Amino acid sequence: MKTLLVSTYELGRQPFGLASPAAWLVTNGHDVACADLCVSPLKDDAVRRAGLIALYLPMHTATRLAALAIPKIRVTNPDAHLCCYGLYAPLNEAYLRKLGVQTILGGEFESGLVSLANRLERGTHASQTEALVSLDKLHFIAPARDQLPPLDRYAKLHINGSTHRAGYTEASRGCKHLCRHCPVVPVYRGAFRVVQPAVVLEDIRRQIAGGAEHITFGDPDFLNGPTHAMRIVAEMHREFPSLTYDTTIKIEHLRKHRDLLPRLKETGCLFVTSAVESVDDAVLAKLEKGHTRADFFEVVRQFREIGLTLAPTFIPFTPWTTRDSYRDQLAVLAEHELIDKVAPIQLALRLLIPNGSRLLELDDVRSTITGFDESALLHRWKHPDPQLDALADQALKLAGRRAPRREVFKELWELASGDALPENFDLMPRGTIPYMDEPWYC
Repeated sequence: MKTLLVSTYELGRQPFGLASPAAWLVTNGHDVACADLCVSPLKDDAVRRAGLIALYLPMHTATRLAALAIPKIRVTNPDAHLCCYGLYAPLNEAYLRKLGVQTILGGEFESGLVSLANRLERGTHASQTEALVSLDKLHFIAPARDQLPPLDRYAKLHINGSTHRAGYTEASRGCKHLCRHCPVVPVYRGAFRVVQPAVVLEDIRRQIAGGAEHITFGDPDFLNGPTHAMRIVAEMHREFPSLTYDTTIKIEHLRKHRDLLPRLKETGCLFVTSAVESVDDAVLAKLEKGHTRADFFEVVRQFREIGLTLAPTFIPFTPWTTRDSYRDQLAVLAEHELIDKVAPIQLALRLLIPNGSRLLELDDVRSTITGFDESALLHRWKHPDPQLDALADQALKLAGRRAPRREVFKELWELASGDALPENFDLMPRGTIPYMDEPWYC
């Protein structure tokens, strides 16, 4: 029986969520093919040959794209067993089953996929016996990337006017923290699982052999396990001293482990993405982010002193946003010379409330909700002030344009304040910053 693993979208990265289970399935004797719809369309012949078709759903956008692909897959091969796995699969179980998905796997999914393939191989087609969410501690094996498109077809690193092929790996999954808005929380509930260092390093070696000049670590938070993380980058730097990398780390951890920041830079870290979300302490408290406005400013200062780039991400439009607070966020970016470090989409995102979100615990969130939109995979909400919803819509239109970051920022400033930027705006310092050509969002 042929197994087809399908990825619809993963921020332009070569998907670890296909390469890792592919290795597990092949090791257990299964015939596996991979398809990444972000790079090329799904071929009918590949669908027809598969007895098991498993779609990887690591994020909201990927899940919506998968929902569009599933009906076409069912028409092409009505006899195939359909599975959805990854973070967003259990969050949307009811909807996916309505679409015809028979098996849903969340959390640590590799062993569940092997169990499912074994069961189908034996001719057992009963209801799902695998756990909906598994938090088992797995002993990983090196991902198999040979069936995936080459790295030059994926998102690239831009720095100092040059472009570099980028690889992608994961050193851990889950998160120790319980931020209200985070989709990791309903699945992992504070659990944190590591990929063994030897496996991570072997995956990196193979990607370098495939042309990688930079590595993105896709962990929800790279410093959930600081000893584990630093052991990996130290060995990686020893073996590949010219290799660069980037990570995602909470402001809370950047403060707590400030002594590690110079070591990150020394081992080749170019930039750190951090989900700051807001510069309003009241909103940060609602989200239970674990940091304050002042903490963010302190991290900005530390990064500037070290010469490391911080790439903050935000959720500017929430039920608590005011026009003044939005203007304040823009002013903070200008004051702290962060305009060039923030992708425009980060200045237009609206709070996303998926199934299982801890945001639903809050009375002032529930009071804004107008209903659950099953196909959009979220709870719709309206701001108490309709003018803020209109501002959010206008901001999204501006941020969605392909234009220089400063040009978009200027337009957003004028939209929010009605005033032009200070005359010296174009004279403000500009830094040459490293960035990936696929913006980070969920």
